[in-house]
Amino acid sequence: MRLRFLVSLLLLSLPAAAQIKVGLIGLDTSHVIAFTKILNDPSNPNHVPGAKIVAAYKGGSPDITSSRERVDGYTNQLQEEFGVEIVADIPTLCKKVDAILLESVDGRKHLEQVKPVFEAGKRVFIDKPLAASLADVMEIARLGKKHNVPWWSSSSLRYSPAAKAAASTEGLTGAITWGPAPLEPTHELDLSWYGIHPVELLFSVMGPGCKRVTRIYTEGADGIIGEWKDGRLGMVRTIREGKSSYGVTAFGSKGVMTSTDAGAQYAVMLGDVVEFFKTGKPPVAESETIEIFKFMDAALRSKKAGGKPVDLE
Repeated sequence: MRLRFLVSLLLLSLPAAAQIKVGLIGLDTSHVIAFTKILNDPSNPNHVPGAKIVAAYKGGSPDITSSRERVDGYTNQLQEEFGVEIVADIPTLCKKVDAILLESVDGRKHLEQVKPVFEAGKRVFIDKPLAASLADVMEIARLGKKHNVPWWSSSSLRYSPAAKAAASTEGLTGAITWGPAPLEPTHELDLSWYGIHPVELLFSVMGPGCKRVTRIYTEGADGIIGEWKDGRLGMVRTIREGKSSYGVTAFGSKGVMTSTDAGAQYAVMLGDVVEFFKTGKPPVAESETIEIFKFMDAALRSKKAGGKPVDLE
């Protein structure tokens, strides 16, 4: 009994097994609060163990209203409720943590913000949007390879019950996804701002392999049709007017299924984030993430061409 007691004391004196110290970049999105609650609070019913957010770089974009009006509030909340240390710059942040959650709501910032992360050799999850242009996405991928640092990006809709159910449809011949896609003037790649969610939902169901995109644009909605190399069709229906929600319809050889159970699944996604921080193995292939941005880039070019079909390559 005494030996068991001594062993227990020894275990209590050790730090949490392999607990990963995580840093935040960009405190202008509600994700920083939601993610910190899930990772840092063991009493949270959705708690994901193995990592803890300990420090953050504030960031922010004065020319984006949603960033300018929220960044101070989220910064104060992280300090006061969770004791997160706020640091002056990203290199300082990297010295204090093992891994990074790049959360800046502004995709234009991500390339410059991830550079010192790669240089420090820290594994990084880059939240949506990965970037505000396909060129920046390709440069992020190039720099990741140059520094031999793993990274990945995803919408949490990829982890929704609707995505999983639709992807398992027998003899899948195509799918339609839908979701809100408000526009942000600072992001020329317009779907990257919020349309990334229904687009990623489509790829979560269909998988990669899109070759051509046609986009019909109106002020209130888009119809974006992707032609896959194997002959399947996938469509994204964005919503900017009227009631908005997320959902998917999958067409299969033996039936059609529709699900609106496509909401955010932060805890499930963060489980993959923590596992990635441990192993360095991204759960979403870099090539698929790049193809998603090629899809949105082709959709923008189709929009500018009045709805003509545009090849991804």
